[in-house]
Amino acid sequence: MAKIVIDDAVMDNVEILAKLALTEEERGQAREKMQEILDYMEKLNELDTDNVEPLINLFVEANVFREDLVINEGQKAAMLANAPRKKDGQYLVPKTI
Repeated sequence: MAKIVIDDAVMDNVEILAKLALTEEERGQAREKMQEILDYMEKLNELDTDNVEPLINLFVEANVFREDLVINEGQKAAMLANAPRKKDGQYLVPKTI
């Protein structure tokens, strides 16, 4: 694969797409940083990954959630006793739209 080089045309396009107005100094610094990133990506492409399994998840466990257990069954009356307003055994709240 041919080496990708950041030139003035690419920098013009980046400035337009990112809505930037860079000075010549900032433009030079940005060009250098972007070129470093592209060079690093090319270096990563040199790695042999033929026998490497794709990473699907960092965790070995399939499901780490706890069981949903009811622990306060039969306490409906005690909970409703704290309600400022109630109707038909349920909390009564203001209507929201």
